[in-house]
Amino acid sequence: MRIGIVQGPNLNRLGLRNPAKYGTRTLTDIIADIDRTGTDLGFDAVHTQSNHEGDLVDWVHAAEVDAFVVNPAGLTPVGYSLLDALKDSTRPWAVVHISQFHAIDGRDREDIFAPYATLYIAGAGWIGYSLACRALAQDAP
Repeated sequence: MRIGIVQGPNLNRLGLRNPAKYGTRTLTDIIADIDRTGTDLGFDAVHTQSNHEGDLVDWVHAAEVDAFVVNPAGLTPVGYSLLDALKDSTRPWAVVHISQFHAIDGRDREDIFAPYATLYIAGAGWIGYSLACRALAQDAP
């Protein structure tokens, strides 16, 4: 099994950007943890991160994977083209938010991805990625 990991805008700054909210782990640390989970469970993870929605859409279109794990980050309320690419893929996909997305700054937040995701994890920190991969891998035929 191959799982595509899609990281949205600013996630390349994890570990530097607001560590009180997002923790001190870097994107490199998270990728290594996902890859260890893949080794343990027998799946391969392929990774991408971009600060540009069109690059993520192109990657989803071209990805030869069985499932996706996506953290849309800043695209969460507005990334309709990324959402359409994931829906059109016909593959299962999970949304992961490191922080409790719905409680950021004490305001209600809209997540346009939530109603369509196979799995939704918010607020579990960096481990949410491995949890999502584990769930998708266990549901694979």
